[in-house]
Amino acid sequence: MKARVHVSYKTGVLDPQGKAIGMTLANLGFAGVGDVRQGKLIELELAESDAHKARKLVEAMCEKLLANTVIENYAIELDNE
Repeated sequence: MKARVHVSYKTGVLDPQGKAIGMTLANLGFAGVGDVRQGKLIELELAESDAHKARKLVEAMCEKLLANTVIENYAIELDNE
């Protein structure tokens, strides 16, 4: 089973890289771009075939390592391939 974890800053947390991307887009002539938030994507290949168990496993990974839950949110996508 494959899992994708999308990690991004929580609302209200400063995102200097997102701000820099937004300013650079404006400097390149891309008008109409509002707030830009930057995040990360983590892809995992899991041996687990049960979706419920896989989700619990990935949630534990996020809570312990993949996301700083004080300042970041995460979203999990599972794909049975």
